[in-house]
Amino acid sequence: MNETARPTREERLAAQLRANLRRRKAQGRALAGGTAPEEADAPQDSGGHLSKLAPPR
Repeated sequence: MNETARPTREERLAAQLRANLRRRKAQGRALAGGTAPEEADAPQDSGGHLSKLAPPR
């Protein structure tokens, strides 16, 4: 493939997905670092962020 060729649709989508994943991870880290433990148990949007707290028994 030519270096000056425009990226295909799939390549553009893949790049945007990677950028979105980086943003979501940064957002999750910011939320986890700036919340009290009670707030960490609150459901988050489907960003894939997992709480490091032990599950309730």
